[in-house]
Amino acid sequence: MTPLELFFDLVFVLSFTQVTAMLAADPSWETVGQGMLILAAVWWAWCAFAWLTNTVDPNENLNRIAVFTAMAAMLIVSLSLPEAFEELGLLFGVSYFVVRAIHLLIYVRGSRAEADNDNLGAIMRLAPGMMVGSALLVVAGLVDEGGARTSIWIIAVLIDWLTPLLFGTEGFKLHPAHFAERYGLIIIIALGESLVAIGAGAGFDLNSGEVAAALLGIAAVGALWWAHFDVVAIVAERRLTEAPPGEQAPLARDSYTYLHFPMIAGIVLFAFALKKTLEHVEEPLAIVPAVALCGGVALYLLGQIAFRLRTVGTLNRQRLIATAVCLALIPLAHEADPLVALGAVTATLVLLTAYEAIALREARERVRANPSAALAEVRGRS
Repeated sequence: MTPLELFFDLVFVLSFTQVTAMLAADPSWETVGQGMLILAAVWWAWCAFAWLTNTVDPNENLNRIAVFTAMAAMLIVSLSLPEAFEELGLLFGVSYFVVRAIHLLIYVRGSRAEADNDNLGAIMRLAPGMMVGSALLVVAGLVDEGGARTSIWIIAVLIDWLTPLLFGTEGFKLHPAHFAERYGLIIIIALGESLVAIGAGAGFDLNSGEVAAALLGIAAVGALWWAHFDVVAIVAERRLTEAPPGEQAPLARDSYTYLHFPMIAGIVLFAFALKKTLEHVEEPLAIVPAVALCGGVALYLLGQIAFRLRTVGTLNRQRLIATAVCLALIPLAHEADPLVALGAVTATLVLLTAYEAIALREARERVRANPSAALAEVRGRS
C-alpha cells in the first residue's frame, strides 16, 4: 500500500458518508434503492483503481497527476451524490465518466510502457462495457422522468458489473498480498464511516440513552471488524497467493470485487440505522431503519459467508445462523425500544465472535501463527 493509494481512498470516505446521509435524510424504500445503485457505481469505480494500482505504478509523474485529476472528479461525484437522481444527475454522470475514463487511460498507458501485453489485452476486452456503462449515467442525467432515469441507472450498473463475467479476467496479473491489503483497507474505511455515524447521530447534550447506543454501536462495529480480520482475511490472502495464474484473477474478481460489495453495503446500511437510532433513542425505529439495522448486519454476514465459500470452499454455519437471527429481529427493531433492538443485534454479533474465538480456538491459533499452512489445516473445520 502506497501513500498515494491511501490518499486516493480517502475520497471514498466522503462517498460512503454521503450515501449514509442521503438515506438518513429520506429513509424511504425508494431512497434505499437509489442509494444502493449509487453505492454500486461508486464501488465499481474504486475497484477499477484497486486493480489498476495493483499492476501499474501510480507514482510515476504523469500517472500521479492523472490520479489527482481522478480524485478531483471523484470529489465532484461525492458532492453531487445526494442529488444524483435529481437536478445534479448530469453533473454526477459526467464526473463519474471522467473518473472511469482516466482509469482506462492510465491502465492502457502504464501497460504499454511496461510492455505488459497480458494486462493490456485484459483491460481492452473490458473497456467497451466499462465506458458504455459509465456513459449511460450521463444519459440518465439528461432524462427528466424518474422511472426512465432509474431504468437507465439499473442498465448502466448491470452492464458495468457483468462485463468482467462475460469477457473474463484471466489475463490480469496480480500481486496478491497488495491486492488483499487494499480490499482490507476499504472494509476498515467503511467501518470507520459507521463510527462517523455515531458522532453525527449523537447530539451535543448527551444523555444516558445516547451513551448506551454509542457503546452498543462501537461493540457491534468491533465485532464486524473481528469477523473479517481475525481469520477470514488471513486465509483468503493465502488462498489468493496460492492460486495458479489462470485461476488467480477470476478468484480475485469473484471473492474481492464482487463479494466484498455486500459487506460494504451492509456496513453502510448499518451506519444509516445507527445514525437514526442515536437521533431518536427513545422512539421505535421506522420500518426502513429497522430493516437496515438488522438487514445491514445480515447482509454483511452473508457477504462473509459467500466470500469464504468462494475462497476456500467451506460453509460457515454459525454465521448462517447469526444471519437468520438478525433477520428474525426485524419485527423487534420496528416495534421495541431502539436500544433493545440495537442491543439484540450487538449481542448476536458478540456471541458469534465469542463462539468462534472459544470453540474454534485451535484452528484460529494455527491460522494466525502460520498463515502459510492454514488452508489445509482449517478447511472444513470452522
